[in-house]
Amino acid sequence: MNLRTILIKKSSIVTFLFLAVILFFYIGILQGKPAVSDIDAFIETSFQCDTKSEVNLNELVVYSSGKVLAEDVAKTLCADDIISKQYGKVTSYWGYKTSDTIEFLGKGIADLILAKENLINAFMAESTYNYQAVVGFPDYTAYLISSKEKPRIEKSYFLDKRIGLLDYPTSRSGHILPKQLFKKLDINLENLNITYASSHSELRELLASGKVDLISSYWQDSDQQRFSKNYITPIRDNISGSRWYLKMQDENTDLLCAVQAQLTQLAHNQNSHYFNHVESFWKCESTQQTMKVGDSNAAN
Repeated sequence: MNLRTILIKKSSIVTFLFLAVILFFYIGILQGKPAVSDIDAFIETSFQCDTKSEVNLNELVVYSSGKVLAEDVAKTLCADDIISKQYGKVTSYWGYKTSDTIEFLGKGIADLILAKENLINAFMAESTYNYQAVVGFPDYTAYLISSKEKPRIEKSYFLDKRIGLLDYPTSRSGHILPKQLFKKLDINLENLNITYASSHSELRELLASGKVDLISSYWQDSDQQRFSKNYITPIRDNISGSRWYLKMQDENTDLLCAVQAQLTQLAHNQNSHYFNHVESFWKCESTQQTMKVGDSNAAN
């Protein structure tokens, strides 16, 4: 056996061992049970409230992306009568990176989680933990929006512009996609004049006040009151919206319907055309069996 053959065989063995380690790692994620240590790092990014029950020790764990949303959801759920019958408190965590979502989703830590459908599918969360989609938001397009001209997708165009982005690393339209565009155009972010905002509404205020020349966001009908639709340039379309998923290991339809109703109402209260178009995935009727929208009712 010559040296070349030996080296090839050793290389194949090393590759096999490496892939085996990766495989066992992901199997561990999918099969591992939630442990307290898994969420220790998120204690500072959490909000907790008590329900109306004073004796119930059960805890409803929620995960979403962003502090304001996490607190709003927790307060809404804590005030619900049905949820109070089953839980004594709601703990709502938030994160800003995809890896944070994976930490909760991959190990099934959250009872209720806001996530992208592709992550749910990647971790087989529906079959592993029986996560069921409760409400979801529509697909959308990310745009560059200006107040005075139609933005151009050219390297030279951005170098002297004041650009407004979202200080929210998980936002695709306000953070991820524009930065991917700059990278594709071979633009160093340090050479750009970027102002970060805490919300899409704040981005619009920056643009309307003339503090930035353009922003990256989605377009909504109400934007036509302050900006021109002639001055928007799409970055990417058909971006899938996020969905709220509830862990349904039991046939707890009372909880499902209560969560769906509260999340839907919370979305409708948002000052956003996009979030007002929330979609409910379950039919919840007091006199009928709860079922997924589109399914036939076998009892009829």
